[in-house]
Amino acid sequence: MTSPEERMDDEPTVRNPALDTPAPDAGAHPERTAIRDAATDRSTQDVRSAVRSTTVDRRVRGETLERGAAGMDVAALLARTATVNPAATCHVEGEAVHHGTAGPGVVAAVDHTGGASAAADRRTHGDNPVYRSGGHDVAAVLAHTGTAPLVEPQPATRAVSGEWDADSLAMAITAVANRFLPASIDADTDFFDAGGTSLAAVELVAALERELDIHPDLDTVFFDARPRRLAHRWLADHPESAPARPESEPAAETDARAQSSPAADGHPALSAHTSGQPRLSADSNGGPRPSGATNSRPQRTADTAGRPQPADDRPRPFVDTDDLAQLFADLAWADRLPLVAAPERVAPRRILLTGATGFLGSHLLLDLLRHSQAHVVCLIRADDDQAAAGRLEHALRRFALPWSREVLRRVTPLAGDLREPRLGLSDERWNSLAAEVDSIVNAGAAVDFLRGYPSLRRTNVLGPLTLAELACTDRPKPVHHISSLAVFNGSDATTLSEDEPTANVTALPIGYDRSKWAAEAVLRRAGEHGLVVTILRPGGIGSHPDTGAHNPRDLNAGITAALMRFRTVPGFRYLNAAPVDWVSRVAAQIVGTPSAWGHTYHLTGAPTSLEQIVAETTVGGLGIRVQHWEQWCEDTVRAIKDGPVPELESLAQVLQSPAARTQLAAMVTAPPASASRTDAFVTAQGLPAPATAGPAARGKMLAAMAGSGPQPGEDPYLRFHETLSGTVGPVGETADVPCDLRLTLSVASSAQVFSARTLDVSGALTCAQLHDEPLTVKGTAIVRPHDGIPLRHETRHPIMHYQLTLRDSSGGTWWVEGYKFAAARRRMVRQLGTQVIEIGRTGEPASYAGEVAVPMHTYLPDQIDGIEIDSRLSERQQRLAKLLWLSWFGSQLGKSLLEPVLRVGTDLLDLRRAMRKEHRR
Repeated sequence: MTSPEERMDDEPTVRNPALDTPAPDAGAHPERTAIRDAATDRSTQDVRSAVRSTTVDRRVRGETLERGAAGMDVAALLARTATVNPAATCHVEGEAVHHGTAGPGVVAAVDHTGGASAAADRRTHGDNPVYRSGGHDVAAVLAHTGTAPLVEPQPATRAVSGEWDADSLAMAITAVANRFLPASIDADTDFFDAGGTSLAAVELVAALERELDIHPDLDTVFFDARPRRLAHRWLADHPESAPARPESEPAAETDARAQSSPAADGHPALSAHTSGQPRLSADSNGGPRPSGATNSRPQRTADTAGRPQPADDRPRPFVDTDDLAQLFADLAWADRLPLVAAPERVAPRRILLTGATGFLGSHLLLDLLRHSQAHVVCLIRADDDQAAAGRLEHALRRFALPWSREVLRRVTPLAGDLREPRLGLSDERWNSLAAEVDSIVNAGAAVDFLRGYPSLRRTNVLGPLTLAELACTDRPKPVHHISSLAVFNGSDATTLSEDEPTANVTALPIGYDRSKWAAEAVLRRAGEHGLVVTILRPGGIGSHPDTGAHNPRDLNAGITAALMRFRTVPGFRYLNAAPVDWVSRVAAQIVGTPSAWGHTYHLTGAPTSLEQIVAETTVGGLGIRVQHWEQWCEDTVRAIKDGPVPELESLAQVLQSPAARTQLAAMVTAPPASASRTDAFVTAQGLPAPATAGPAARGKMLAAMAGSGPQPGEDPYLRFHETLSGTVGPVGETADVPCDLRLTLSVASSAQVFSARTLDVSGALTCAQLHDEPLTVKGTAIVRPHDGIPLRHETRHPIMHYQLTLRDSSGGTWWVEGYKFAAARRRMVRQLGTQVIEIGRTGEPASYAGEVAVPMHTYLPDQIDGIEIDSRLSERQQRLAKLLWLSWFGSQLGKSLLEPVLRVGTDLLDLRRAMRKEHRR
């Protein structure tokens, strides 16, 4: 077993010698420049023309990068990105900028016409700031990911009928996108970062097709939803939509103007770690670039034989940014963190927590407060601290967690943004936060299986990078990062152990997986600089076993809800999941235990196999069908739409995405996760094992997901009949009016019984005093209400509580409330069959009261032999379901009958002790 430090060598890390060995300026050594130019020209000989397929092209190039056959370094990766913005500048304060030599194997990026791009030429020659000496802070890389000063987009028109230029199309897309957002954005802000939802993205695509006659597919929008990028992608795919360049217009001027738009990702950089360090601005790809770089110079290109060619005036299509190149460029910025000493290993007193409004984060906040003495500062995206407090309160209440003045006394809501440089804080607030907190817990993440890496990187990768910068500022602080088992998706490992190398990044199927992989890689590099980093990897995070609170967008929760709703499940190997209360409890304990810091933990509990799920649901009487995951996806999406089932609409959106289906394919074939280090820690700390997600817990989750469980009108899991006959009369008078009830008691699923002890009741009531015709009955019956505790002013113990509504043919309604009681002196069978009832008009007090009982000759044929089980179950499952029902229902009735006897016995013992004391006196 290897340690986390040893495992860092297994990462497919790409490095450039120029990062460590500054070289003199290229201009001072023309012979070196000639050598580099010759090497660059030779490297283009084997480069094929770029393939525009956004899936195949990225996959092929990514595999080449990972294999490392060509010795590709960061310079080559950066060369894969699109052209830079010449208007952006880099201010260097008090230090020279040195250019490093390009590493071996660097190739020039080739555009779709076969020519080498300007960006590749500059980066090959060391113009990229990654190769300059001197350390830049993380704010520099984040500076290109913020939000540019908002300019209200104006509706754009085509310069020529049927043609768009990049700027006008970007502005037109922005104007359409703003109609589906809570606040306006500019052309360089991600649609989802601004509050766009998956449903809004579908509406946006439809509006673009209808109004602008452009047809981007939904996966393209999810991959990178910045309007300017969408415009560039569309024009690259459809060059016939781009206007022809006027012959009289110089190519250099056209290129410069085309690239002079605001930085694609953001705003000017914030200050560096120390004075005198450079400020970086952003290029059009979100990459920092030095001052003075421009696209106005003629570009060298190469023909197929590698011979230099003069620059031409042909319009060069937009070169699509490779998300793998962007990913490795993001990783490179972790190397700019300063070297720090290890933090003092003492229990934290003031913790910075991100993601406190999320499902896990809100539970983690409460556990940090319950099981430590620490004060918690919660970074929350909001306009001000008061709004942040309001969002936090709403989140806690939404997940059925307590909110009180005592909670607020130990919590400081801080308005900020994990996506922004320095968390969106002022320099003063940043510095004070760095000085006051002594531990950082990152539970914040954008969890979306549809969005691409470029759309997720600001939150999921650059956010942790900013927290690492904060941990290095002032006194060193430990960082505890909530990651995910998604970093193993696509791995060929037989067991996912805590020290197992993560999957090859090119094998990770979706942007979310890659962003979590990149975040871990960034923090491992931060660990090489002295930071103490703890990685916490949950798998699926299940609902709370007591409250039923759940994450509606969690894929495991969606599969569970579909299992209970449609009684089908994909044929997975293992589910690596644990309930949220256990995950947050263990995470909080690790944060508060200094000896546990600096390792990787799997917060998954014991893996659940498909065989266990089938056995459990069979025992519960669900009788699920196991399907191939592709067939399951199609059937589930169809069933959700046909229902319809709005509560599962987000699951349907995920299952309709080809990218998300790829992630699901990796999930269903995932091996079991092992958690030996976590198990040892849990045992040493005396923590409980995770609760098994049985029918009760799933039932509570479905109760919280109102409407997603089995619906009325469907075949119930179990039902039986109950006939009651007796008399009623006006309240306070003799009950002499005949009253008969013919009821059907049913349960939609076993979880309904085991979790809430509730039965659905339907049928008819016949009573001439109430109405000439039979009245329809609807309602519920609760078994052992109040856990059998006697009602107020009652000595009898309730066995069942009926709450019914009566309705006549004209719409008139009555209410009925009835109890079956157990008392020590009554005959056992009579107690089980006798019900005391009250009847009244809706909104009025009771007007009739009486007693009805089950005729003895109907008890056996109705309630035992007459039990009907869902016909969709096999014969064996039906027998098992009937046996389980009789066992459970009999045990509940047995408890109800014993409780009054036990109470009488206890009272007699108390009386005897009292008499003895009296006798002694």
